[in-house]
Amino acid sequence: MKLRLLLVVFLISSQTLSAWQGQLPLQVHSFSEIQITDAFWKPKLEKVAEKSLPAAIYQTEVKTGRIRNFEKAARKQGEEHEGIYYDDSDVYKLLEAIAYSLQNFPDAELEAKADEWIEKIAAAQEADGYLNTYYSLTGLQQRWTDMEKHEAYCAGHLMEAGVAYFQATGKRTLLDVASRMADHIDRQFRQADRPWVTGHEEIELALVKLYKATGEKRYLDLADWFLDQRGRGLGRGAIWDKAEWGPDYAQDGVPVKEQKEITGHAVRAMYLYTGAADVAANQNDPGYMNAMKTVWEDVVYRNMYITGGIGSSGSNEGFSVDYDLPNENAYSETCASVGMVFWNQRMNLLEGQAQYIDVLERSLYNASLDGLSLTGDHFFYGNPLASSGQHSRKEWFGTACCPSNISRLVASVGDYIYVKNESALWVNLFIGNQTEFELSGTKVAVEMETDFPWDGKVSLQLKPAKATEFAIHLRIPGWVRGEPVPGELYRFLEENTSDLLVFVNGEPADFEVENGYAVLERQWKAGDQITYKMPMEVKEIKSRPEVLANTDKIAIQRGPLVYCVEGADNGASLSELVVPKKVEFEVVETQVLDEHIRAIKLSGEVASESVSATAIPYYTWANRGPNEMYVWLRKEK
Repeated sequence: MKLRLLLVVFLISSQTLSAWQGQLPLQVHSFSEIQITDAFWKPKLEKVAEKSLPAAIYQTEVKTGRIRNFEKAARKQGEEHEGIYYDDSDVYKLLEAIAYSLQNFPDAELEAKADEWIEKIAAAQEADGYLNTYYSLTGLQQRWTDMEKHEAYCAGHLMEAGVAYFQATGKRTLLDVASRMADHIDRQFRQADRPWVTGHEEIELALVKLYKATGEKRYLDLADWFLDQRGRGLGRGAIWDKAEWGPDYAQDGVPVKEQKEITGHAVRAMYLYTGAADVAANQNDPGYMNAMKTVWEDVVYRNMYITGGIGSSGSNEGFSVDYDLPNENAYSETCASVGMVFWNQRMNLLEGQAQYIDVLERSLYNASLDGLSLTGDHFFYGNPLASSGQHSRKEWFGTACCPSNISRLVASVGDYIYVKNESALWVNLFIGNQTEFELSGTKVAVEMETDFPWDGKVSLQLKPAKATEFAIHLRIPGWVRGEPVPGELYRFLEENTSDLLVFVNGEPADFEVENGYAVLERQWKAGDQITYKMPMEVKEIKSRPEVLANTDKIAIQRGPLVYCVEGADNGASLSELVVPKKVEFEVVETQVLDEHIRAIKLSGEVASESVSATAIPYYTWANRGPNEMYVWLRKEK
């Protein structure tokens, strides 16, 4: 088969990336074309719309000066700037989340509020296209003099918001504002060949989105130009001058195409590599891809928590040394986990490999989702893997990037379910939905039904307008294949011996396995049904011995979910809990607040004494007040 041949050749030599991308590019199937019907995710989309967004709007408009700064900039009366120099970005991220939510749940009042804000943003824009309330209010003569002042970062979030709002509503005002800002930046730097290294990356991926929305290739060229500025000794400012951080803090130590290790600030790194993957795909540039694959292995094999969180160090909000993964002091910022979702999606689009979605799924269901409370109106900035009771969710933060970031991710979760090309469909995530594709020139309606992540059965109903041949690639998750994460940073204590079952119209189906997917290629007709059954055993996981924080400890996972024990279910002295050598697991249905979950009861004997405990999904902890919590549990020797 042509597709299979190309994917095999790609594995032989990464230099085939350009040819592979040119012939069979994989594309995201937009969440805007998907109706989420899923019992797990639909309530979370509703919580974002009903709780998260109103809470963020209140903080943005009433409690802080973020919207007032735009009003002041428009009046030009010398008024003072309120807050931090990068606060504009939170307004833009929130508008992006609102745009996504409007596509899921149309709301005239919410749209009117967004339109009101957009009018104020447009009024604050300078005549030459520049837009940043901090410099408009503190002195435009200082703009573009400090690479660390997040001007390009704020501009990037403006661009993402403009694209999202245009796609959601068809209204161009914010998109036009963003385009004028992009034009201003292009004139200032690329066209003038003026060196500039963005201290906080974000604009690179945003420019690619703007290019796709407008068709203006200069935006793609500008993204590539920004990437090429890094690692050439051009960076200067506060972060570069700090001896303990230096250029590596902003991924500026070596050129992007020569980078081999993850360094510095975790969120900046994720945005940079997402942008590099986007440019690689659109410029057919294998140089970026080769570098990112090496860096990706460094992150996943040596620097990622079992929850999919990254950036263990609070001092630099990022990475320290390999295998330094403390639990109670874990930083693991929510935004970094959101960035892991972005980056791994782009890597999957480039290579068609399921391992990237394995990591995306791990980050999404654990470290990212943990950032949002079950009530939808409280948040985590950092996501520790142990607590003595000192951690609690907050209504807001001084630096408020995380609430809007997790809101925009949840609202657009449909973006990560499928990818496609002209003649094939890849099923990456298992989320109940209804949608339609065009495959091999034929309209194909698809309905997915599942109780995932609690149950491993997935049903796909296919309704092509006429009998048509195409391929369906069903991801075989690493936790089914017996590989918790690639590279064996973490491994199951026992081999997974259960069989993956695939049926077509009730009959067992033969399939080939390619790049981590079960491939079914045949002529499909209306009414065909694929039933996909994944084993969901409870598994004990051990980390590599280099991770000293987890010596003689195990973690518990079922499906994609990492579990933890919490004081609310188990009382005090949880730190003394020891998992028996021979432990029995029982999966039970229960609730945390109004969240229906499947908890795991573990029981056995330690030193002739009975031991029992209840473990809950990690994303649900700290919703019943501060208390003890542990992901990694001591194991009887």
